[in-house]
Amino acid sequence: MLPFPLRRTFLALACILAGASALGAQAPRTTFANPIDIDYRFMPAGVSRREAADPVIVLLGGDYYLFASKSGGYWYSPDMRDWKLVVPEGYPLEDYAPAVVTIGGRMYYTAHRSKGIFTTDDPKAGKWRKVADIAEYGDPSFFLDDDGRLYLYHGLGLNGSISVVELDPRNNFNVVTGPTKLMTANYLDHGWERSGEDNLGATMTEGFRIGPFVEGSWMTKHNGTYYLQYAAPGTVWKSYADGVYTSRSPTSGFTYAPYSPFSYKPGGFVGSAGHSGEFRDKQGNYWRVTTMDISVLQKFERRIGIFPSGFDADGVMRTNTYLGDYPQFLPGVARSPLDSNRTSWMLLSGGRTATASSTADKHPTAHAFDEDIRTQWGATTGNAGEWLSVDLGASSEIRALQVNFAEQDMKSFGRDTDTHQQYVVEGSNDGKRWSMLVDRSHSTRDAPHEYIELASPAKARYVRITASSATPAGGKFGMRDLRVFGRSPEAAPPEVKEFSVNRNAADERTVTLNWSRVPRAQGYVVRFGIARDKLYGNYQVGDVTTLTMNSMNKGVGYYFTIDAIGAGGVTKGTIVKPGT
Repeated sequence: MLPFPLRRTFLALACILAGASALGAQAPRTTFANPIDIDYRFMPAGVSRREAADPVIVLLGGDYYLFASKSGGYWYSPDMRDWKLVVPEGYPLEDYAPAVVTIGGRMYYTAHRSKGIFTTDDPKAGKWRKVADIAEYGDPSFFLDDDGRLYLYHGLGLNGSISVVELDPRNNFNVVTGPTKLMTANYLDHGWERSGEDNLGATMTEGFRIGPFVEGSWMTKHNGTYYLQYAAPGTVWKSYADGVYTSRSPTSGFTYAPYSPFSYKPGGFVGSAGHSGEFRDKQGNYWRVTTMDISVLQKFERRIGIFPSGFDADGVMRTNTYLGDYPQFLPGVARSPLDSNRTSWMLLSGGRTATASSTADKHPTAHAFDEDIRTQWGATTGNAGEWLSVDLGASSEIRALQVNFAEQDMKSFGRDTDTHQQYVVEGSNDGKRWSMLVDRSHSTRDAPHEYIELASPAKARYVRITASSATPAGGKFGMRDLRVFGRSPEAAPPEVKEFSVNRNAADERTVTLNWSRVPRAQGYVVRFGIARDKLYGNYQVGDVTTLTMNSMNKGVGYYFTIDAIGAGGVTKGTIVKPGT
């Protein structure tokens, strides 16, 4: 008999050759899925819920640094695969909307109405000190121009605006010029700026509101053009998005880009792509780190997403959110991520039949496979041994899983409570004999949206997740969604060829599309844009045959097509119709 190490190596190799996953094995990940997999902090007071928003990523000394509101610190990573938390001291940790810039190898920080600028030359150590007093700026963001001049963009308010001041970093960050107002809300012409999940207004605590909160400014310079970005209509809706104005100057002359919103994700498992930060990876490719919305336990319950971004040959700013919560390649993997960052792995678990060890009232098993982060399945207890299982319909090639835990009845505040989950995931072809796919029975990592790329494909029809220990913080074992990705034996759906586009004559901010359902489609993606070859916007829906979008711009012509999405693949629409 072979010695144990050789037997184990031989067995792993045999598994790979057979197309099965080596038990518990994982190669370095090349992919990720949104929302990104970090240890989101429970808020220190109020309703027990996790939150992170208003993100910024900067690159310094070979590491990426991720800052986000209400996180009790920030993270760093050399490759964005795994993030390490830093709990710093010396700056206002609990203020919203961090703004960060690097100048001469030093990192500088301010935040929403912090009235100060803080610095460190060793962000991993987390020791910061105050270097300047400044005015009170809402939702600030820094921009360091290539001539060394530093600008701070800011603004936050109902029907608000974005302004700019120039600061002198060589003279205590004193104001050189400004503030100068650059843009103002215009929901009468920009449908996407209207409040509400459907951009038709919303009832808030202060009453019915149609106007947006304008906030979340950001500046990017590309080929001599300045792109002033802003967020609307509000962070509590999946319609939250970013628009853009452009100019040849950083402080004047901005005009609205008619393709706005350019960072937009109202559909899918998790929605919203607003209040974002643009950054470039080590290869020089643009990316966008964004706020994503849940807003169930509390209105500011939010997460972080990352999407490829950039510009087309005509200078049109883009963010590729297409199937943006499916697996995609990590920065540095794809040479041109803006148009080629998605894997071929499809969602295998969406809408499938599920069973569980127990089910709590109002949290049925179907909620764990409904592609909606706002719903959840919950067991009646948090005991070890509670389980959830899904039938994929046929033996399929499993490549990755995203385990999105629900915080059902958990009572945790800050980072003082141990909130890691311990579990195993198994696969089976007959529902009786099970093989290990993922073993987290001894995990000590807090991973509320754990994304797992298998070292090699696993063949299974059934997938089961089982709690290995009691749910932490007094919670019940629960799942927002257990998402299984890979390749199905079924064929891709056929093309959607029959559809209509009807622009509302009374209010051209609204357009309605109707189409004929096609076999094997689990959902559809409506792609749209201001030219036939610039269909950069998208709106993902489930198994429906109509979509009304109230997010159009007045006076702008659009073009539309519809893609069919199924477990067997994506079939892109080739018929493009105008909606003028």
